[in-house]
Amino acid sequence: MSFPHHRPRRLRTTPAMRRLTAEYRLDPAELILPAFIREGLTEPSPITSMPGVVQHNTDSLKRAAAEAVRLGVGGIMLFGVPETRDAAGSASLDPVGVLNQAIRDVRAEVGDDLVVMSDVCLDEFTDHGHCGVLAADGTVDNDATLEIYGRMAVAQAEAGAHVLGPSGMMDGQVAVIRQALDDAGHQGTSIVAYAAKYASAFYGPFREAVDSQLQGDRRTYQMDPANRREAMLEVELDLEEGADMIMVKPAMSYLDILADVAAASPVPVAAYQISGEYAMIEAAAANGWIDRRRSIEESVLSIKRAGANMILTYWASELAGWLRA
Repeated sequence: MSFPHHRPRRLRTTPAMRRLTAEYRLDPAELILPAFIREGLTEPSPITSMPGVVQHNTDSLKRAAAEAVRLGVGGIMLFGVPETRDAAGSASLDPVGVLNQAIRDVRAEVGDDLVVMSDVCLDEFTDHGHCGVLAADGTVDNDATLEIYGRMAVAQAEAGAHVLGPSGMMDGQVAVIRQALDDAGHQGTSIVAYAAKYASAFYGPFREAVDSQLQGDRRTYQMDPANRREAMLEVELDLEEGADMIMVKPAMSYLDILADVAAASPVPVAAYQISGEYAMIEAAAANGWIDRRRSIEESVLSIKRAGANMILTYWASELAGWLRA
């Protein structure tokens, strides 16, 4: 006698059967590779807390972008690390500064074959490490920061970025950037808003990657990990301001938030598998505690299953290679 509860197990009998009946599949085109370029490097510099990830120089960044194209990766998100910082993050506005030049170099290498995205935030460029300029009392001055974001966005659009990613969680940042882009004739440049970005403990390795100068934390402007409903409020505000896509960050510890956002969003949803999430899997795999490839695939699939249309992951190119094999 066959019992109904046997039915699911009949669909698990062989690898071919499991592939055929899988509800979700990853595709390289859904993946976005975050990449760091550091000013003044002659060779790429390994990031010790993120095994396998480097701070690029110009040549290695161009090679990474070309490889991403070859593997069918959907996009690349660029972060710049300047040699000189100041309180206002002035290097972010330099047309030939590290990030703006990197955008030009990558576009020259890949053209429109890869979506070139760039980070609109001051944390890499300020000598205090905050995402905006500071007021006299040491708090972040939201409105003064927005003025710089607008100029920064235009500089990145002029350098050739297809998509801009304002990640600073400043109130009104999407509206100001959209207006600045439109006024400068860059109506075709898209915005992926970091709509729900939490003040997470898992950003630690990223701070090494960008040589962050931060002392303290960003809890006054990034979201409280205790809050779920608030994420939808932030998303709604960014959509009203003109965001073309929205982002949830981090991904793995916030899959409930991602699922909420994905269920309600009328625009594509991205999620960022961040540095600490990457580092934990790499460390456990290096110790032989988990199967590295299966853990990577499972972790990224969990983000897709929760509703992400696009996934930023430091494994983007490696995973794309596996998917295409």
